Amino acid sequence: MKVLIVGSGAREHALAWRLRQSPGLTALWVASGNGGTAQIATNLNVSPDDVEAIPKYAKGLGIDLVVVGPEQPLAAGLVDRLDAVGIPAFGPTQAAARIESSKSFALELMREAGVPCPEFNSFLDETLALSFLEKHSELTVIKADGLAAGKGVFMCRTFEEAASAVRACMSQRVFGGAGDTVVIEEFLEGPEVSVFAFSDGERLSPLVAACDYKRLGDGDEGPNTGGMGSFAPPDFWNEELAGEITRTIMEPVIHALARRGTPYRGVLYAGLMLTDQGPKVLEFNCRFGDPESQVILPLLVGDPLDIMAACIEGKLADTPVEWSKRNYAGVVMVSAGYPEKYETGFEITGLDADERNTNIFQAATRIESGRVVTSGGRVLTVVGSGDSLAEARDAAYHRVQSIGFQGASYRGDIADVEARTRLWLPDPAAPTG
Repeated sequence: MKVLIVGSGAREHALAWRLRQSPGLTALWVASGNGGTAQIATNLNVSPDDVEAIPKYAKGLGIDLVVVGPEQPLAAGLVDRLDAVGIPAFGPTQAAARIESSKSFALELMREAGVPCPEFNSFLDETLALSFLEKHSELTVIKADGLAAGKGVFMCRTFEEAASAVRACMSQRVFGGAGDTVVIEEFLEGPEVSVFAFSDGERLSPLVAACDYKRLGDGDEGPNTGGMGSFAPPDFWNEELAGEITRTIMEPVIHALARRGTPYRGVLYAGLMLTDQGPKVLEFNCRFGDPESQVILPLLVGDPLDIMAACIEGKLADTPVEWSKRNYAGVVMVSAGYPEKYETGFEITGLDADERNTNIFQAATRIESGRVVTSGGRVLTVVGSGDSLAEARDAAYHRVQSIGFQGASYRGDIADVEARTRLWLPDPAAPTG
């Protein structure tokens, strides 16, 4: 099989690394890739968002399968365009990808399917949104309806915070058109978990779960980011919880999309809150997560090409999907100043160190005069593995110490379960609804 991966982050490097292990792979390209993918595949100088050019490249190269990593090309209809020229693609159609590209669509779908989720209201008018907030002063979550690179969500404890978030989305247009509609949700509390399953439009694979870290600093301090690390599996994950989530959340959504004539094929990603009333959906995403991919793809047992083909062809029932019981922890290293202003072009050292039980998945890197240098904010993810989560964490941080670039920073509490548990406990100083 000749395969083209679309994307340029650590998720795509992890996909390339995992697909390289498939005996059916004969050639691999990445559009546009990074310094890491360049070492195991051929990078193409085409933007992942160029949904016009990618089918032409795929046709010219004789590609047998396109694997789409990021949400933007999925939301823009890349899979539909590839299908129109006869090239199989792993990922949902534009209509099915609305489960991520429109939060209001996803919430209405969940309401229709009886899936547990927060109470919500959607607004196209800023004045109406602010008027609603004046009458609902309890804790709220404000979300830009469209794609905002994981940064369009605001946890608000006061009316002033909520009003500021609404204005940032609607009149200040911080997220462009993604904030033309805002969703105001009920504030939920409890442990968060990211859950993933393969889908062929009718059936689901067994689930796999991970926990991620969105804020920049230890203890969940600082601004939201694209993700500072993750680990898998969570210590609370078990067959009973997986079964409940499959029955009450994942299957009803898959069936609801099929009834609408927009079957979901690809990976379905649910961000969940484990509340006192049971699991509730915070959001759905239409692709593998980043940084979660870096710790769940190593857990995948079997041939990923067979599984992806089964999703496309509607044959998942005949294709076993298993997940390893090993533990993985991923630490994201970022440029100084991220997620605001930062400089790039700094050489990265220590990438070739031979350390057991670790992997490095590059993101914002490029090769310059034979050296790997930084090219953005989230530079790379260092992943450690072990028989226990503590072993995986130790392996990851030991490898982090061997890697250097000017201004490198990272969180020091990734996969520290005790520290994470403390974050789930109610804040006694917080206002109550």
